[in-house]
Amino acid sequence: MRRKSALVPSVVLAAGVVGVVVLSGPASAFLSEFGIEGMGVVSTRASEIRGSVSPDGQHIVWGSTDREGGAGGWDLWQARLKDGRWQDAKPLSINSPANDFDPLFSADGKWLYFFSNRSGGMGGDDLYRASVKADGFGAVENLGRGVNTRGDEWAPTPSRDGQRLLFASDGHGGKGGHDLLSARWDGKAFVDPQPLAGINTKADEFDAAWLGDGRTLVFARSQDPATKPVRLFVAHCDGARYDEAGPLALSFNIEDGTTLGPALDWNKPGELLVSGSAKAPRAGKMDLYRMKAPAAQGKGGCAG
Repeated sequence: MRRKSALVPSVVLAAGVVGVVVLSGPASAFLSEFGIEGMGVVSTRASEIRGSVSPDGQHIVWGSTDREGGAGGWDLWQARLKDGRWQDAKPLSINSPANDFDPLFSADGKWLYFFSNRSGGMGGDDLYRASVKADGFGAVENLGRGVNTRGDEWAPTPSRDGQRLLFASDGHGGKGGHDLLSARWDGKAFVDPQPLAGINTKADEFDAAWLGDGRTLVFARSQDPATKPVRLFVAHCDGARYDEAGPLALSFNIEDGTTLGPALDWNKPGELLVSGSAKAPRAGKMDLYRMKAPAAQGKGGCAG
């Protein structure tokens, strides 16, 4: 089952959390350490996880496990930019009565990727995408057996050029729990997923974002995302594998907290959206925050 710890996080906050700027929209000219995204519209009393801004900066989508008004289960939500603020939050038309989660726009703005355990899949949570249209979204398509298994696949993350797909799975074998893999586009589908060298352990690795086209990786790790804390880590590529990971420098990304769902803003590639629970500002259980993305200090060669 998907990381239940995000539903009611038990977060012990570090002392001395710095002052922050509240962001009502994507503008962040005065961004300090971090700022909350869309107070009262995007970030609410519910749990909001993994926000993704469209490449034109006009829309933001995210997943919620408990926000009222959706189709049922976990749902995808969207707000649009109006007068410099996120407004008109609504559930997506592609939601199903099952769980729909982990949305991410492709860098060209043509697709919205997500996972779902809706009927008709390969089993468990499968990866899907829907075309982005001027008036909403097109038909939902399963990404197929090249990536999906009887297990659970999470957090689909296409590369900037669309030729690779980063995702997490517990159905492809590996070192234990969920592992991070990269699949290649063969012209028709994503196929041949390979584990990311240097990252996977006996713990669960998931919710990953490529920085600098894969030179650096931000990802979540937990001994058990259903019951244990979740923390974000950063690793740099040495040309063949990712080096030893260290915690993402963010005051509420602490050892016994819950921080996850990193997503690069295609519209502002120097900024990262993450989900967590800061001391202030805070809207609800899990909020979306914007921070400066770590520098991509690694080399090429690790994305696949």
